[in-house]
Amino acid sequence: MTPDNDPSPAPFGAFAPNAAQALVVRVARGSGLKRGAFRPMLTRIVNLLRAGPLDVDYQGARFRFHHQVSATERGALFNPEYNREELDFLRSHIPPGGVAVDVGANVGTFALPLARHVGPTGLVIAIEPHPVTHARLAFNRDASALPQVKLFAVAAGDSDGEVMIETDGVNLGASHIVVGAAGSEAIKVPSLRLQAILEQAGATRIDALKIDVEGFEDRVLTCFFRHAPDLLWPRAVVIEHLSRDEWQNDCLADMIGRGYREIGRTRSNTLLLRG
Repeated sequence: MTPDNDPSPAPFGAFAPNAAQALVVRVARGSGLKRGAFRPMLTRIVNLLRAGPLDVDYQGARFRFHHQVSATERGALFNPEYNREELDFLRSHIPPGGVAVDVGANVGTFALPLARHVGPTGLVIAIEPHPVTHARLAFNRDASALPQVKLFAVAAGDSDGEVMIETDGVNLGASHIVVGAAGSEAIKVPSLRLQAILEQAGATRIDALKIDVEGFEDRVLTCFFRHAPDLLWPRAVVIEHLSRDEWQNDCLADMIGRGYREIGRTRSNTLLLRG
């Protein structure tokens, strides 16, 4: 496995699954074993067959999945339907050449498929503050040849400045902004309001927005809707609700009060549409 700070990582394809790994992945994708409860077992089997990441296609884009330490990457590796309902909802409200925003982009499992959908004349703004995860996102973007994805190595928040983030050692994708006392492994990253990020990206409208920032969704969105002009409000929104107990404000109720309506709900996310 190449180090995450390697300035010259091996090209995509260097970690293509070997025959045995490909068989495990194929069996998992075609059976009930693709369910979340089986993924840690599957990743151990794949890792025994050869340690390191796997280079695979997912939703029309190229990914180097470090499945050992990321629940998101395990899900996309072993389940071809991973987040399909949410992606289909967002794609249905983004025209070719449209604009999508991914707040908490992780390694790009939303941002890159959406970039395929909007095409070369579109724009996807992918926001991911963790330096290791951001490096993986950048690699996947470049391997997929999707320059319409603009990357921002910042945390979206309710103010401009800096915040501390902590990482769950078992799941890198569960990195979160520290609200109380920071642990010894916390790192400092820059923070910007979502409206400021959009201004830097040159976005004048948003067709769809996905947000998953581990319990900080309310601070990002409440600030944004309070200050951003109506013309900048997204038409379609996917918001993770698994950490809503950590919200200081009910951003779902706030959005509904501003004219959004709930269209559907999955295990992890709420789907909202404006108007």
